[in-house]
Amino acid sequence: MTENGEKRLRVELHVHTIGSHDSLMKPQKILDRCDRLGIDRIAVTDHDVISVALEMKALAPHRVIVGEEIQTSQGEIIGYFLTELIPGGLDPMETIQRLRAQGAVINIPHPFDALRTPNFTRAQIEEIAPHVDALETFNARCITNVPNEKAKTFAQANGLLETVGSDAHSLLELGKANLLMQDFWDPETFLTALKDAKQITKKSSPLVHFSSRFAKFYKKLDQR
Repeated sequence: MTENGEKRLRVELHVHTIGSHDSLMKPQKILDRCDRLGIDRIAVTDHDVISVALEMKALAPHRVIVGEEIQTSQGEIIGYFLTELIPGGLDPMETIQRLRAQGAVINIPHPFDALRTPNFTRAQIEEIAPHVDALETFNARCITNVPNEKAKTFAQANGLLETVGSDAHSLLELGKANLLMQDFWDPETFLTALKDAKQITKKSSPLVHFSSRFAKFYKKLDQR
């Protein structure tokens, strides 16, 4: 995509697949949808799983970033450019240390959304903020924009880089919140490109949460 005559990549940084307990999106369907929307890079961030992200990386090595949305003992942390699975349920600092050990970029998603449980308290965010790279300052699935506004204020006050995320669990959500970024190919160049990224943000309808509930229900039935 061209931004003021400058070539930039359109990047989707928060997407779930059939690998998550609350999504039914299949890898090829996601990649096809990205083609139609002009999304150049996509971070696959399933809950406590990287198997589908690795599968998609094999299908589209130049497009897919292997990520994981990790449920710690307090709230969720996203890692990008993973090579190994980080188990859920660990203390946040242990999770961060394990991510650092494999050179991952560390992001806190939807940090001030009180409707998500469990989620970090403000005091917990303040404790781990010096040890992460970025804060998700817009999440398209937040019911109101108040959590996003709080996240942006916190990120700017604490010198953290900003990300935005569609948090897509269904195909119609893809592309709601993207970044226009300079080209990157590893964690270091990604962080450099993030510094002057341009945000594309549009909230999803609250009705998209029903797709997650249906996916959970469907998968429970399928296990019987």
